[in-house]
Amino acid sequence: MVNCQNKEVIKSHGIFFLENRDKLLQVNNTNKNDVINILGQPHTRSIKDKDTWLYIERTRSRGKITKLGRNVLINNNVLVVKFNQNGILEEKILYNKKDMNDYKFAEKVTENDIKRGSFLESFLSSIREKMYANR
Repeated sequence: MVNCQNKEVIKSHGIFFLENRDKLLQVNNTNKNDVINILGQPHTRSIKDKDTWLYIERTRSRGKITKLGRNVLINNNVLVVKFNQNGILEEKILYNKKDMNDYKFAEKVTENDIKRGSFLESFLSSIREKMYANR
């Protein structure tokens, strides 16, 4: 039982069971029409290469009390399918939650030598400029 409910609330976005449907696609055998019949229209197509399609599946659920009710990511799958010039499936790559990279940002802070005044100071200086502009 989760938060006074018998079933866990799951929010899904994209194509359900993308990992299972990925197994139905055969490289060098499946064409664009077969992919559309199995997966539907792609979520997005590559900007540089119109023969690269992307399909997305994302599943989230409410966290337990220890997570303070924040959403927990259950699935995050992205399927990239690439076709050759004849429309035959050339390559398929499935990225899952484990493949997600943790980006690390630099701790270094750039110092700003330009002094910005407070809001009040900037507000009063803009009023002063407007007053003296009409003279």
